[in-house]
Order: sequence, then C-alpha cells, then structure tokens
Amino acid sequence: MDTVVDLSIIIASYNTKELLRGCLESIYVNTGEISYEIIVVDDCSTDGSPEMVRDLFPQARLICNPNNLRYVKTNNVGLLAAKGRYGLLLNSDVEVQSGAFDALVRFMDAHPDAAAAGTKLINPDGSVQHCIRAFVGPAAVFFQSINLHKIWPGNPLTRGYYNTDFDYSQVQTVPHIGTTSFIIRRSTWEKYGMLDEHFAQFLGDFAYCYMLGQYQQKIYYVPDAVVLHYGSQTINQAGLKQIRALHEALRVFYDLYYASEHNLWSRGLMRFGIWGRERIKIIEYMLSSDKRVIKGPGAPPAAASKKSQIIKPKA
Repeated sequence: MDTVVDLSIIIASYNTKELLRGCLESIYVNTGEISYEIIVVDDCSTDGSPEMVRDLFPQARLICNPNNLRYVKTNNVGLLAAKGRYGLLLNSDVEVQSGAFDALVRFMDAHPDAAAAGTKLINPDGSVQHCIRAFVGPAAVFFQSINLHKIWPGNPLTRGYYNTDFDYSQVQTVPHIGTTSFIIRRSTWEKYGMLDEHFAQFLGDFAYCYMLGQYQQKIYYVPDAVVLHYGSQTINQAGLKQIRALHEALRVFYDLYYASEHNLWSRGLMRFGIWGRERIKIIEYMLSSDKRVIKGPGAPPAAASKKSQIIKPKA
C-alpha cells in the first residue's frame, strides 16, 4: 500500500526549465513541517526540463505526457497520481516562501469546511499580486476589455471584477482564486471532480471555483502562505495564439455556465461581445510594447526580474 503524505505538490511544466528549477529548490528549502511529495508533470517540453528534473531532483516524481495535453489535463494527470491528503496545483513560475505550504496544510487541517484554498501571491518587488476575482456580468467584462481600469483606476464598473478593495491581510472566503498555488482537499476532487477538461489552458480555475460555488463549497484565501509569482511565463511565449485561446475559453465558459439562462438574442449579443473583446485585445497586443497576455491591477510588471527572491527559513 502506498504511503499517504500530507501534501501532493503538482507542477504542470512546459518549457520553463530555469523557473522550474528555482521553484523546486524553493519547495525543498522552505517546506519542513509536513510530509509531501512533488509530482512534476511535463507537457512535452523541448528545453531540457525533464532531464533537469531527473538529474537535479531525483526525489521528485516525474511524469512525461506522451503528447501535449495543455494545462488543465496536465494538472488532472497529477491529481490522479497524487497520494496526498491534499493536492496542491502549483505553477512552475513561482518561488515558495518560508513555511508557506506548512501553513497551508495547518490551515486546511484546522478548517474542515474548506474545500479548497489559495495562497497570497507577491510580485518580484514584494508587492501583493491581486489574485482574487469575482463572477460579474457582461457590463463589467466589457469595460474591463477596453481597459477602463487604466483610464479610471478604482472605477465602480471594473472594481467588482478585480476586487480592488479586497483586504489581502485577512483570511476570508472568496468566490474565485487562481490555480497558481491552489490546494484542494482530496474529498473535494473525489466528490465533485477535477478541473473541467472542456478547457485547455485558460479559465479552468474560473470554472472549478464556479462549480464549487454552485455546490456551496467554501474556498479560502490564506495570507500566511506566501508564494512569489513571476506571472504567465508559459503563455507569454506565444502571445497572439494565447489571446485567441483565452477568448475561445470565454466562449466555452459562457456556453457551459450561462447560455442556458439567456434567450436567443442575449446569447447572440454575448458571443458578439466576446468576439469584439478578442479583436480589441489583438489590436492592443500588436500596437503595444507590453506583450503580456494577462494584465490588470496587481499583476507582475512587464519587466519582472527573474532574480531569486527565496526567503530562507529561519535557523
């Protein structure tokens, strides 16, 4: 019988070799109070990532996908292989800070009502990365797409989506938090399922949190668990392609979760709105020197430093 551990840390990896190396080092250096396993699921990287894991981190479990499955399915591969009481989905472009995962497991043990939880994310300069979003209506999505938050910071039309008033110093339940560093109770994914494979890369986290909310399951934000996030290092490798993929995911999300509530005219209007948003983002990408796919309040700056920001554990 396989030995059960407290935490299975699942890292979906694709062509981020050096970032992955820093991520793995940070976990081993800064996690000491819990039992854990690391499962790296490589999605057909061509930059030597699998070889680096084998050579430098032989204690990690390495799974190499036979073909490119993309982000959502790759995370599910890891969850299926997990032995832990909890599974933690972790991006490769992060550095885990001192005691973060110890604190996260302690929190989940102390809060049996928590189906899932996310950590505090910080930027390379130490500022808080805004990672809490809300499920909002089409008006907020439209104004977000035309960057009203840049023209009019703190405006009431996009403030709800970005949760700019959120207190990142307090533990609290949230409607949505991304899967950059996201812990799930085993009973949660066994009862309600894993990430929705209707999605390839984008909005899998959005759909999962929405689904848990439909079942009245609680998702928490845990500020004592801190992870540095460089941000979108994989998707920024192919900006225009990823913008198109993001909007295809928006269409899928709308069709799965909202379209049945709308009449024919409203469905047509929403699909036209997503089409228009895609065109705006493509034009913005082509004209701007900022080639990040994901932007917004609290996001990592365009030229985020890759210098290690690992906080060493106290002696």
